[in-house]
Amino acid sequence: MTDLSPPSVLDLFRMDGKVAVVTGAGRGIGRGIAIALADVGAHVVLSSRSEPELNDACSEIEARGRSAEVRAGDITDPAVVEGLVSGAVESHGRLDTWVTNAGGSEHQGNFAFSEFPLWHWDAQIELNLRPHFVAGRACMEVMEPGASIIGISSIASLRAAVNFAGYGAAKAGMNNLTQTMAIELAPMGIRANSVLPGNVPTRATTTIGGVPEDDIPAMASRIPLGRLGLPIDIAAAVVWLASDAA
Repeated sequence: MTDLSPPSVLDLFRMDGKVAVVTGAGRGIGRGIAIALADVGAHVVLSSRSEPELNDACSEIEARGRSAEVRAGDITDPAVVEGLVSGAVESHGRLDTWVTNAGGSEHQGNFAFSEFPLWHWDAQIELNLRPHFVAGRACMEVMEPGASIIGISSIASLRAAVNFAGYGAAKAGMNNLTQTMAIELAPMGIRANSVLPGNVPTRATTTIGGVPEDDIPAMASRIPLGRLGLPIDIAAAVVWLASDAA
């Protein structure tokens, strides 16, 4: 007789034997995502431009008894993105989860719309949107049914991004692109989702967002729960979306 008993819910979140790539994995939200995916059993390929930060994150994962490797690179170069995908398959025979997390801004500051320069607009699309498109195209060629493509977007994609027009538009584009991939890749058994973090203080909050560190606690007082987000909050959502539980 066929066993009709359901699997353990906790087992559905396990990713033992699976392979994940996380961009921007050296610090902040990306680092939290990489650690969480490793904690549930995935082998995680860590990528960003800062190899020292990646090595530190990789060491933390290995100290937890988990598996990871470092592949530094700049995802604004399409060849780097394609190489991360092909490299995972060549080294491990599979790629189950791709997380486009790297993003933000190279420019430490913001611009009113009336002064927003074209070079900054192009740079924001190049960093925050195009890599997700390149990754999606590469992933669909190698991923098996059950695999997952995840983009880390932002609540800035849902409302006016005053003084950050390029960032907000790029993240809104990521949302739409993800919805399109979800429909077009579904017949292949590949899922696509976006996670839209709210206020999760990271180094970029002060260096790019221009928020003084002393003002960060006051931000929490404007949130009904009374606290700001943490990288682990975003990481937990990514683990769910990447796992069979989703």
